[in-house]
Amino acid sequence: MLIPGDCTLFSGGAPGTESFFGSMAEKYGVQEVNFSFDGHQTERTRGVRVLTGDELALKDVSLSYVSKLLRREYTRAPIFRKVLQSICWQVTSGHEVYVVGAILEDNTVRGGTGWGAEFAKICNKPLLVFDQNRDGWFRWENDSWLPQNKPVIGHRLFTATGTRFLEANGRAAVEELFANSFGK
Repeated sequence: MLIPGDCTLFSGGAPGTESFFGSMAEKYGVQEVNFSFDGHQTERTRGVRVLTGDELALKDVSLSYVSKLLRREYTRAPIFRKVLQSICWQVTSGHEVYVVGAILEDNTVRGGTGWGAEFAKICNKPLLVFDQNRDGWFRWENDSWLPQNKPVIGHRLFTATGTRFLEANGRAAVEELFANSFGK
């Protein structure tokens, strides 16, 4: 079992999933890094790491590519590009990725959260998604989603992102993940 004080959660501190993961990290004594940028609104103030323009540019992504990969059109607004870039920082910083949202029929995850899941696949990171609609955890393995019972955080450096619309079952799943991982 991991020692909470030796672990770090990488996230974005946004309302919903990210904020709740952050509050659980704080409760369990896990360190927290929330990537942000000028003009980005976060709920979490603990561990905020404001990325510079140059740092964001290091993780620049093609909106056309992301739109094609996720089979949906994304806004061209500069703030949205920065959100995608900050998600890249989150995913590359952790050794495994946890997401709360909804898995779609095309095996992508709904909304902007989907970029975090797809980038984790591209980076070949262990990826687990709690699908609020199916009320269960799923892990990405061999190009498909497989049910995962009682997942446990397995790496000291881990990433969490997800929907802003965190439901009761999503909260319970995150609470159970931390309890199973850190023994409280």
